[in-house]
Amino acid sequence: MAARRRGFVSGVALLAALAAPSMAGAQNLLFWSTQATPVEESQAIRDNVLPGFGKPVTYSAQEAGPFITRIQAELQAGSGAITVLGGLHGELASIPDGLVNLDGVVPAGAVAESYMGFGKLGTAEQKYIPWMQATYVMIASKQALQYLPKGTDLQKITYEQFYAWGKAMAQASGGPKIGFPAGPKGLSHRFFQGYLLPSFTGAAVVKFKSPEAEKMWSDFRDFWHEAVTPASTSYAFMQEPLLNGEVWVAWDHVARLKDALNQKPDDFVVFPVPAGPKGRANMPVITGIAVPKTSNAPEDAKALVAYMLKPETEIAMVKATGFFPVVDVKLPDDMPASAKILGPVVAAQNAATDSLPVLLPIGIGDAGGRYNKVFSDTFQRIVLGGQPAREVLDQQAQSLQAILDEKKAPCWAPDPKSEGACKVE
Repeated sequence: MAARRRGFVSGVALLAALAAPSMAGAQNLLFWSTQATPVEESQAIRDNVLPGFGKPVTYSAQEAGPFITRIQAELQAGSGAITVLGGLHGELASIPDGLVNLDGVVPAGAVAESYMGFGKLGTAEQKYIPWMQATYVMIASKQALQYLPKGTDLQKITYEQFYAWGKAMAQASGGPKIGFPAGPKGLSHRFFQGYLLPSFTGAAVVKFKSPEAEKMWSDFRDFWHEAVTPASTSYAFMQEPLLNGEVWVAWDHVARLKDALNQKPDDFVVFPVPAGPKGRANMPVITGIAVPKTSNAPEDAKALVAYMLKPETEIAMVKATGFFPVVDVKLPDDMPASAKILGPVVAAQNAATDSLPVLLPIGIGDAGGRYNKVFSDTFQRIVLGGQPAREVLDQQAQSLQAILDEKKAPCWAPDPKSEGACKVE
């Protein structure tokens, strides 16, 4: 009986949420977003970005699963409480039919056409407006530079040189000095998806269990145990262990390195990610802002989209989140040190002749968490658990394929386009 009652209460709560627009009207502007989930970033948006809009806006940061589930429920119901959506390209790509056409909402040329093209989601309409961009980079304490292999150019570093560097530091300092955000709240799954695997296979998905992938995982396992601090499995943000000296070299999202660079800008160097045999794979993070067809205040929603793309608002977002603008702006002199340091490195990484851009997963909708878990589990079993790479890859490939088949998700770059669901070879 108690379980039945809890289910009834949950159902009432959902209905109440969906009915909210009829009670609150256009005054309740809800900005539903997967971005800026750390409490400090969300609060900075509420305090320093949204007040300039002139109307009260509730910024609600969500994990990908609840984000997709809620908007899909509102679209199915035909009405909702969400005013505006903010999400990754792949998240918004799962609901193109549920988004309003935003053609003409921002001035022509304000955002690069190449980025605006992403926002069409394969249609003739502007389904979202690119909002912010970010990526992941490498960072090193200057004390680590003395151990670089001879002849290494940090701007063109390879994984072979990176591995040798890590081993040299461990031998010289008496312990591992490389760190990864491999804790429960860390983003190491993105490293495997968008950096390590494609750098060695040239693919995001189709080569998941290839011989190249098998060797890559085996080599990374050896590197991990020789050069990576075991505490990495507890790290969420790399800026803290960098600041306290536990780690000398790390990989992380630019927004999760900004505190270290702001506090001690002269102690660190930032550089592009390493290159493998197939290129310098990197994952540009493109976020978009959209209006659902069930928006409770469509005109206010479009005005809020236009406001968020103003140059002054984009600058405020850099300060609040560490993400970079998609509009052409000149950053003022009072910008944090992190923005000044990271900006040129992000640009250099994108422009590298061997750059291999890897899109975030597209078309998997609310299965994003399960998709990430395939990579996290592969890492835990092969690298931490010492299980045979071939056996693990064959098993995990089945889980990966099941997600792609269930969601009918086509391949995304750098994999070739597919007819129907992407297939792991």
